[in-house]
Amino acid sequence: MRPDYKDAKRPVNERVADLLARMTPEEKFAQMHAYWLVLSADGDHRERSDMSDEFAGVSEQVALAERLKIGVGQITRPLGTHIVEAKTGVRAANRLQKMLVEETRLGIPALFHEECLVGLLCKDATLFPSSLNYGSTWDPELVERAARQIGQEARSTGCRQGLAPVLDVSRDVRWGRTEETFGEDPWLVGVMACAYVQGLQGEKRDVLATLKHYVGHSFSEGARNHAPVHLGFCELNDTFLLPFEMAVKRANAGSVMPAYHDIDNQPGHSDSYLLTTILREQWGVDGIIVADYGGVSLLHQHHGVSHDAAQSAALAFNAGLDVELPKDDCARHLAMAVERRLITMTKVDEIVTRILTEKFRLGLFEQPYTDESAIDLQSEETRKVARDIATSSMTLLENNGILPLQGKPRVAVIGPTADDPLALLSGYSFPVHLIISDMADSAAQVTTPLAALRHYLGDDHVDYAKGCHIIETRLAGAPVFPGDSSGRPMQSSPVSTDQRLIPEAVAVARRNDVVVVCVGDLAGLFQSGTVGEGSDTDSLTLPGVQQQLLEALVATGKPVVVVMTGGRPYNLQGLEDNVAGLLMAWAPGQEGGWAIADVLTGRAEPQGRLVVSVPKSAGAMPYYYNHKLKSGGTPFAFHFGSRYPFGYGKGWTEFACEGITLLGPDVPVEGEVVLQVVVRNRGERRGSEVVQLYVHDKVASMVRPVKELKAFQRVTLDPGACATLTFYVPVDMLNFTRRDGKRVVEPGEFDLMVGNSSANIWASTTVNVVGTLQIMPINWQMVSRCVVNCE
Repeated sequence: MRPDYKDAKRPVNERVADLLARMTPEEKFAQMHAYWLVLSADGDHRERSDMSDEFAGVSEQVALAERLKIGVGQITRPLGTHIVEAKTGVRAANRLQKMLVEETRLGIPALFHEECLVGLLCKDATLFPSSLNYGSTWDPELVERAARQIGQEARSTGCRQGLAPVLDVSRDVRWGRTEETFGEDPWLVGVMACAYVQGLQGEKRDVLATLKHYVGHSFSEGARNHAPVHLGFCELNDTFLLPFEMAVKRANAGSVMPAYHDIDNQPGHSDSYLLTTILREQWGVDGIIVADYGGVSLLHQHHGVSHDAAQSAALAFNAGLDVELPKDDCARHLAMAVERRLITMTKVDEIVTRILTEKFRLGLFEQPYTDESAIDLQSEETRKVARDIATSSMTLLENNGILPLQGKPRVAVIGPTADDPLALLSGYSFPVHLIISDMADSAAQVTTPLAALRHYLGDDHVDYAKGCHIIETRLAGAPVFPGDSSGRPMQSSPVSTDQRLIPEAVAVARRNDVVVVCVGDLAGLFQSGTVGEGSDTDSLTLPGVQQQLLEALVATGKPVVVVMTGGRPYNLQGLEDNVAGLLMAWAPGQEGGWAIADVLTGRAEPQGRLVVSVPKSAGAMPYYYNHKLKSGGTPFAFHFGSRYPFGYGKGWTEFACEGITLLGPDVPVEGEVVLQVVVRNRGERRGSEVVQLYVHDKVASMVRPVKELKAFQRVTLDPGACATLTFYVPVDMLNFTRRDGKRVVEPGEFDLMVGNSSANIWASTTVNVVGTLQIMPINWQMVSRCVVNCE
């Protein structure tokens, strides 16, 4: 007779209960981890092994074929682990799935996950711009469109869980993973995260988005990878937990991934308060919590809070973890943990119930295989969205009037990033991610700025010189795990100090009308680049000798337009006052060259606005616009602050505020603030502006930031035209966290500030919130809205 769990007509909970009752302890343990395999279409699968094994603490294991007979919860990155054509990779994954479904005792399918942050991480998938580009668009609908296309590529290859988005709130741009963030404002990060999750998961939630890195990972000590985080709960909740809360409650995110660090001596992977009390009991997360790669092993390998792998497994799973990724380094000791009474089978059953529930919800039992003929990578629509994101994120910081370039001037295109496809990509894009494994893949789908400018201006109008190197040879770095290098040699920096190419670049600049110099970063994990995971910095000076190159080019007297790409902002050491233009392009992906050229030549407007401040110097770090009054020091520190603040960006025209009206000076504590703003395009070209609304709590029972973003709206107007923007901000959004952990809104006065950046405030007014103190309910109002009426 057919078992109940195979009957698709039965409710999911009945199917789960029936299957769970049939499982042996070993079969249950197998669902609580993944295998990281190099799959083969002929079934000769093997385990991946490289330098990261040292990081995770791997040892010899029983033969893979024997372990697969009892099943497995997930397969780690079947297409993203090595260079394989998508169709071949899907065929190999289907072969493994067929074995699990048809040749194991219970036929439980595996769930395949991949990285999806900047597009599906596999060969030939669309290479999307970075999260900083997503944020810089200030366009949640566009971000949702991008994530929808990424989700489509993922589904077509059999991926049912994407390890994205990143909800870390940038606090210190020296941190290598800044490129993975949406920016430094927690509410904006939450808005963008919700859009991304909704797009990736779709209405059916048939691909699980994974919120990471939970939580506070970006406020690490010294902005160093994995370093401890020093935070009290109030700031943790208001700044770092807020985006996760929004994405769980508003977007129904299907998965969460804890982070590597510890907060106040408690590692994230064993923090029951964060993983269970908050996520499940307070917020109602109903999906699965998965480990960051090797994070469970770090409990004994690095943090020293357990004696061995069995105890680490028990700590993590008791705290709230469901699945160990990427392998079974600790989960394979669960039988021992049960025997030692470190974890109970009741807890194991609770966890496996959640895992099986998600597999049934995803339809894996009914459709375990992927159609090899339906793989959908690099579609016209997907490439278009990638280009739209790239173009909309171009952020113009300086312009002396030279931009957009008129006609077809003779242009010298110079710089180490001008014709390097990898320079336009993030660390979690497929070609860059391979470097850490000493593999290389073609990035032929990438259009560089040089190629795009040659296309638009003609080969005879464009000269090129590299000018200098950033890293001459892209190889895997030599990270030392953990951070202590005692008794172990550290690799010297791979960044080039060779200045021999600069004279040629100067000669090329002198024989042309305009110089476009492309500088910035190279993404690469664990010191294989200058930015990215494990590639942190101690300086905000451009890596290598790029500053010397810039100085030599500016000294020619030719107008110099700087195009900066990469995963963090850098200072030009005072040259900002001498360059003709400065365009921040971040890591704009495969269509980035077109986006850069479109803005330089005036085919597109620079619509991006900064989502991370550009600090005056590394000495200002950590710096973010929503700091507290005393952050600047007493007396005020001259090195503190930002030349280009959060929200800043120039366009082709100028907007101005012509009126601000508060509709009701007194607002009940359970109501909403309504503010009308009249803006006009005072320039001679059609253009757009992002109107931003900030709030400051004038007197509160706890210290509050100098200002906080609570609403924004892009408005596009013809020359001379004006529009009335009506903002509706729920008073709920004026809350903060008390020492007892509760979010509250206190009655009192709040400054409302409207401008086109956090520093350039056009007008302000004050609203008085009246009533009694309010404790926020579970589903408090987290978003504002704006209605635009153009005259």
